[in-house]
Amino acid sequence: MPQKPTACLALADGTVFYGQGFGATGEVVAELVFNTAMTGYQEIMTDPSYASQIVTFTFPHIGNTGVTAQDDEAADPVASGIVVKWDPTEPSNWRATADLVAWMERRGRIGIGGIDTRRLTRAIRQQGSPHVVLAHDPQGNFDIAAMVARARGWQGLVGLDLAKEVTTRQSYRWDEGLWEWPGQFGAIPEQKPFRVVALDYGAKRNILRSLAQSGAEVTVLPATATAEEVLAHDPEGVFLSNGPGDPAATGAYAVPMIRDLLDRDLPIFGICLGHQMLALALGAKTIKMNHGHHGANHPVKDMETGKVEITSMNHGFAVDAQTLPEGVIETHVSLFDGSNCGLRMAEKPVFSVQYHPEASPGPQDSAYLFDRFAEAMRARRA
Repeated sequence: MPQKPTACLALADGTVFYGQGFGATGEVVAELVFNTAMTGYQEIMTDPSYASQIVTFTFPHIGNTGVTAQDDEAADPVASGIVVKWDPTEPSNWRATADLVAWMERRGRIGIGGIDTRRLTRAIRQQGSPHVVLAHDPQGNFDIAAMVARARGWQGLVGLDLAKEVTTRQSYRWDEGLWEWPGQFGAIPEQKPFRVVALDYGAKRNILRSLAQSGAEVTVLPATATAEEVLAHDPEGVFLSNGPGDPAATGAYAVPMIRDLLDRDLPIFGICLGHQMLALALGAKTIKMNHGHHGANHPVKDMETGKVEITSMNHGFAVDAQTLPEGVIETHVSLFDGSNCGLRMAEKPVFSVQYHPEASPGPQDSAYLFDRFAEAMRARRA
């Protein structure tokens, strides 16, 4: 006898998927995306760039390694929920301190299993990332008409500033390096670290660790910090972090601040949302993508060296390369669709990339970018 569905995913076009719910109960509205990574589901769920998004995992074995606090990229999960093919199993990993289902229930996040994720992924690719409502009710009672209406009525991510919601509320110092075997985070180098101010638009912890590991003394400031507040820390470099939402909306307050910093000849390094807002500050434009890039296996070509890097990505907006002004060079492009993945200023130590070079989760092909930032600060100091 088949199980009665305890969870339901309703798309704005009226398509409905039934499955088995796990984690928290209730209902949430969000944009639906898919992620092709085979590892790192906990890091993905706690990546602030996934605010107001539900993640469909194309890899079926989600939950099999459990969870551990060391893998959190933020204090709490930020993704609104997850969709998986097979119900999570009991964890089997020496690092696990809890199982995924209990962790999601405790953190208030909804999951649905038993879904044909291939069919769902094809729908997202063909139609674009839909607005959806995900509901979990152990009794299996769902008002489908109301769920579809709520999905249709949701405004979506265009024009939505989410950085203010996920950013830190006050400044703080970051002094933790990258994870080291057998299970601890390293200390930052002691020899004259570079003073770096990191603007937190939704920064992942491993990005801050990578900055510290490269020789930076990192001070993290809220997304709304002014140029005066940044310069008050006498930085030798400024970092613009990843984050969620529409870059044009966040840029309403962040772009003028970045333009002020560009006049100071400071090394500036941006990632993801930081890359997009740097482009806006330089005079380019951003666009909403059909279904975005979400995964740990995205090939990107360095246009200046010809090298291909396998990268970790999570973005639904992109910089329109056709709008890059004179003096700004496109440095990286996606080999999936040719979209812009990097830029630099010709005359200043200012550069950024669309992907996540800290590799959490993902490959480490792009870790050199943190060293490039440190080298720019070293040259300025000299």
